[in-house]
Amino acid sequence: MVKLNAGNVLLKPSNRRQLMAWLKRAQRLGSQVGDFILTISLARNGRLTEVRADVHDSVGDFTCRVRRPEWRDAIRELVHMLSTRLSAHRLSMLAT
Repeated sequence: MVKLNAGNVLLKPSNRRQLMAWLKRAQRLGSQVGDFILTISLARNGRLTEVRADVHDSVGDFTCRVRRPEWRDAIRELVHMLSTRLSAHRLSMLAT
C-alpha cells in the first residue's frame, strides 16, 4: 500500500501518475516481502524539495530522505534508494 502526502508541493494528476509508474518496481518488491506499507511525504523548503519515504514491511522499518531543487530528481533518487533497500530486505528474508 502506498500513501502520498504532497504537503505544500503542487502535483498535477499527470505528475501523480508518473510518480506511481516510477514506484512499480518498489511496490512489487514490497509485496514479495509482505506486510508492505510505504508513506511518501513531499515538502518544499525554500528552493529545495524534500522527499521522505517511511517503509514498513515484514522484515523491518526504514526511512529514506532526499533533498533536491527539482521534485522529479528527488523522487527519482528516492525510488532508486527504495528499490535497493527493498531488494536487500527480500534477499535477507529468503536467506532465513
